[in-house]
Amino acid sequence: MYPALAVHNALTSQHPNVETLWVGGEGGMEEELVNRAGISYRSIPAAGVHGVGLRALPRNIAKLSRGVKASRRLLREFKPDILFFTGGFVAVPMAVAGRNIPTVLYVPDIEPGLALKFLSRFADVVSVTASESKKYFPQKWKLVLTGYPLRADLSNWSREKATQRFGFDPNKPILLVTGGSQGARSINMAVLKHLNELLDVSQIIHITGSLDWPVIEKAAQELPRHLRSHYHAMPYSHEMGAALAAADLVLARAGASSLGEYPFFGLPAVLVPYPYAWRYQKVNADFLAERYAAVILQDESLKDKLLPIIKDLLLNNKKLEAMRAAMKKLSHPNAASVIASQLVELAGEQPS
Repeated sequence: MYPALAVHNALTSQHPNVETLWVGGEGGMEEELVNRAGISYRSIPAAGVHGVGLRALPRNIAKLSRGVKASRRLLREFKPDILFFTGGFVAVPMAVAGRNIPTVLYVPDIEPGLALKFLSRFADVVSVTASESKKYFPQKWKLVLTGYPLRADLSNWSREKATQRFGFDPNKPILLVTGGSQGARSINMAVLKHLNELLDVSQIIHITGSLDWPVIEKAAQELPRHLRSHYHAMPYSHEMGAALAAADLVLARAGASSLGEYPFFGLPAVLVPYPYAWRYQKVNADFLAERYAAVILQDESLKDKLLPIIKDLLLNNKKLEAMRAAMKKLSHPNAASVIASQLVELAGEQPS
């Protein structure tokens, strides 16, 4: 969602008259955000076919077939000059239907999923977040290293402005805890277990997700008075740039955004890869840890190792500064504009 919106914003800033149609899955979460951005939205049937089981397979294949037909109708109506994909099985029907239209594919995680590997066959250009993605694609000539496309509003925040936004002391370390838009229960519970000890050495911005918010809100209200002003908890943040700019260290999962947002702010990270899915987050975390920009903490070790790891980093300025410099080296702040230029260039190459 967010990389695609970032590219679209960069594209329309360069070419205000661009006409865009966003195609998503039926009942998809993205429709509200897309409409809020003022982009036309249409949905198509789509379903995964890998690992769904023999019982569901015929139904999902039929749904994909309907999705291809719906995609063809949309393409006849809209007549696009260029297609842009950021992955997911919802893109497969459109890629099949639009196989003769110039296409750019963006790969957010270092290791692509099966849908992205399939989509790469239809793409004229495959933009990747990190050069390490090249080993997962046979068509090396298609690959372009662009970095992770960032939302333009992230650059609105300085450290000083963000610290003031949260009412924090600029001379005391700030820890950002986030599990993504859905939250991360194991991280949330581990932080609650050690909340008082963590607040002894830091101020905390805690973005909890909606599921655990009632529990964390209650814990925040029960804090000793002298600690309450050091703990800023919320279920969701519409000003993520402020949280990232204010923080000295982030405790988080290792989704694709960690490859773009943390380098942009030079933000050292303690990464807890999500353990109940394929290894995408582990590969992302390994990439950052191997470059000394992050420390990996396994999910099953959170309760016992969280506190010593966080304290060791926050109380070791030399180590934290080295991690900050290493993270900053990985930044590609112009990724959205580079991908937007790829779209314009490919669209312009079509015969009139």
